[in-house]
Amino acid sequence: MNTPETKPQRTTVTLEDIQRKVKQTTYTVLPDTTTTVCQLRMENGYVILGTSACVDPTKFNKAIGEKFAYEDAINKAWPLEGYLLAEELLQGGRA
Repeated sequence: MNTPETKPQRTTVTLEDIQRKVKQTTYTVLPDTTTTVCQLRMENGYVILGTSACVDPTKFNKAIGEKFAYEDAINKAWPLEGYLLAEELLQGGRA
């Protein structure tokens, strides 16, 4: 008798888990500022925003602004993914 194999229940959230769920990344530098906004569109359509800003406009570097804005957005995803994992564990009877 063939029993369907069940996917093992995850018990941690990894950076790879979060990055795998990102379907689109968009960067915007707000006009006349050094503020960079990173928009992460997740696979379910939810959008997470991250920001960065440079105090000295003469030292503004677009790539660095994008890097820090992306890191900010990813940091905001951790608590959301942690909550989702806790809910999955509860529903699966492991919490």
